[in-house]
Amino acid sequence: MKLEGRVAIVTGAAQGIGKAIAQKLHAEGAAIVSVDLQGEGADATAAELGGIGIQADISSEADAERIAQTTLDHHGKIDVLVNAAAIVPFVPWDEVDFAYWRKIISVNLDGAYLVSRAVEKPMREAGYGRIVLISSNAFYAGTPNMGPYLAAKGGVIGLTRALATELGKYGITANSVAPGITRSEGCLATPHKDSFDFVQMLQAIPRHGLPADIAPAVAFLASEESGWVTGQVLIADAGHIRD
Repeated sequence: MKLEGRVAIVTGAAQGIGKAIAQKLHAEGAAIVSVDLQGEGADATAAELGGIGIQADISSEADAERIAQTTLDHHGKIDVLVNAAAIVPFVPWDEVDFAYWRKIISVNLDGAYLVSRAVEKPMREAGYGRIVLISSNAFYAGTPNMGPYLAAKGGVIGLTRALATELGKYGITANSVAPGITRSEGCLATPHKDSFDFVQMLQAIPRHGLPADIAPAVAFLASEESGWVTGQVLIADAGHIRD
């Protein structure tokens, strides 16, 4: 098992891609700390995987610090962070006001920064760490009705590269996985649910994407096997975007 003995924090673990990632990392041997704004969902994933659940808002600096400290209190270390928590919007550009813009940016980009910053110190002290940030192929496609999301996910890619540059000397890698449209609860709760058949025509693999399709890429980047890979974006979208 790739992650035996490792401790992994997964944000957005109550459902969808985040939950599938938590399940995959657990199957590879990791102890999982499930984090989500939905506390009951975080606890349910934790109960399923035998880990701990934390209700937290990753856009809060205090909550980000609490996530790290709670993990250290239970496990004494943090080996892996997977930041999968996100808001998936569907709002035409002309209807995006600054309050909505800030809401999307605060969770999808500020949250990635805050939790990464919170786990950085214990990873530095251990001389080892894997940070995996979930971006999106929508950044490359320029998907309509997702303006703040595209800006945030582009920022996540920039953050990934910055973390890789700044933290490599401490034995910490930072990479991003960019899923395509995926049949997650968050996506299916928006008008994006009507786009699957159209997007499938643009893919090399002609079927709908599932959360479980994204998790193996994350598991590789979270493992020791990826030690010579950092600052990269792995697009997992069935060949929709061929960058």
